[in-house]
Amino acid sequence: MGNSQLQVKVQMHQRMESETAASPPYSDNIIRVGGEIIFQAFNWESHKKGWWCVLEAKVPELALFGFSSIWLPPVTESLAPQGYLPRNLYCLDSAYGSERELRGLLKKLKEHGLRPIADIVVNHRVGSAKGAGDKYNRYDGMPMPWDEKAVTSDTGGHGNPSTGAIFEGVPNIDHAQEFVRKDIITWLRWLRKDVGFGGFRFDFAKGYKADFVKEYIAGSKPELSIGEYWDTCNYGGHDNALAYNQDSHRQRIVDWIDGTGGLSAAFDFTTKAILQEAVTKREWWRLRDAQGKPPGVIGYWPSRAVTFIDNHDTGSTQAHWPFPGEHIMQGYAYIITHPGQPSIFYDHLFEWGDQTRKSILDLVSIRRRKNLHSRSPVKILEANSSIYAAMIEEKVCMKLGEGDWCPQEPNWSLATSGQSYAVWEKV
Repeated sequence: MGNSQLQVKVQMHQRMESETAASPPYSDNIIRVGGEIIFQAFNWESHKKGWWCVLEAKVPELALFGFSSIWLPPVTESLAPQGYLPRNLYCLDSAYGSERELRGLLKKLKEHGLRPIADIVVNHRVGSAKGAGDKYNRYDGMPMPWDEKAVTSDTGGHGNPSTGAIFEGVPNIDHAQEFVRKDIITWLRWLRKDVGFGGFRFDFAKGYKADFVKEYIAGSKPELSIGEYWDTCNYGGHDNALAYNQDSHRQRIVDWIDGTGGLSAAFDFTTKAILQEAVTKREWWRLRDAQGKPPGVIGYWPSRAVTFIDNHDTGSTQAHWPFPGEHIMQGYAYIITHPGQPSIFYDHLFEWGDQTRKSILDLVSIRRRKNLHSRSPVKILEANSSIYAAMIEEKVCMKLGEGDWCPQEPNWSLATSGQSYAVWEKV
């Protein structure tokens, strides 16, 4: 994509953001309101612990902590206990607990004003019977009894070629088939209306065209949707280091959001990549792009960006791409004060000790108290080799790094601080 095309897209999204900001402060469109603080309520090992009952006991405190949405792991029967190799999509007895326990958890979440988000795994589905090629590409004896036509031709089926990246080792679903899309929409409506989910997180979203996600959202009408479009960042140089310019990386995420008609948000993998590089190497200059804006998706389309430090894939016991543990509070100080919709990981809140938990919740309290939201304007004041400093909505100032910095104007009070970070609020 040329620079002129890229600039047109950026201007279009900035225009859409200004139109959104001019709309009423509260509406039925959760993305447009932009006040979400999401809690990922599981890790890679949660299936071992009777998870639905564990979470139900935590619901009252999660509500007090200030979260708005609670992202749950896949709830359907699965070949793998974590839920990411689904088989019978209508069976809610899983390694996390029984259907009765799940429904009890969802009821309690809603009673406490928390929106449950379902992890939607529809890129691939494990078959129940062998079909063509002696592969498990049929789904006999269960709801959605698809045959080989529901499986892409490049993963052992009789369907069309995949419209995205291939998830290796299992049948990938052919979303180009009308009967497949119809069945998936019916299932999503069941999750919404009968089971009681308020939002969806689309797993492995790069595996199929965003057009299909647009159709699924339009057909099932979740209050909030988030896509996991995890793409490789730009690396180069003699040491193959992360490149300063990640515009093409974040543009691919923005293009996916565009493909959904703007109906879905997406996880801001660009911000994660740049932020963890900045905190590890103290290269704070990375946190300002060439236009003086935040360098992730939050610099292009913040109302559709869900920022995060780690999740069940990047962190936990998988640790595919973990945020450096000694710097996680610097990471949270950034994403919780900045535009976008921050997502907090279970491990950091409940398994990293009381001080980490208190520090995270102090930041959440500041965001709530000062009414920061996904489109909050940010003015980057410093971004060099010593510090990063920014002012958000003229209500909050924050800094990262060891350098000496604080707001110079009167009426600023230190709200919270820790190793290599500090946050002030205007009083």
